[in-house]
Amino acid sequence: MATKQTQDFTAIFKDMMGAFPIDTKAMTDVFQSSTTLNEKLSGVVLEAAEKSTEISSAWTKDTLGRLSDMSKAKAEPADYAKAMTDFASATAEVASEHMAAFAEVAKKVQMETVELMMAAGKDFSEDAAAAVQKATKDVSTAAKKAANAK
Repeated sequence: MATKQTQDFTAIFKDMMGAFPIDTKAMTDVFQSSTTLNEKLSGVVLEAAEKSTEISSAWTKDTLGRLSDMSKAKAEPADYAKAMTDFASATAEVASEHMAAFAEVAKKVQMETVELMMAAGKDFSEDAAAAVQKATKDVSTAAKKAANAK
């Protein structure tokens, strides 16, 4: 039975990868830029979550206080209807105030996110341009070396 020799491609791939140098500094810079952007975006999100929680807590405390007033015993049956009406109108008024506060938080998050993304886009495009120029130079140098080696 004939045995078939398997060709070893290790040396071929090693030579091929050596011909295309990789700039690890550019990769490190991109990673650092990404982590910085993520840190800033996380800060925006966490601040918004904190403010939203404060608004929700205040809204809940206000509602519970009004429910406490409404649940007290009344002297006349008509007083119960008035308490319900007062509770409903006060709740509607407070709801619009709290929803406006939530809208302000959302607006601030949107503005800060857009600012961060625009700044990051500028930084990334500058980094990408520099990396492409360096890669082009490195590939040209490697191609000249390979052409001269023949």
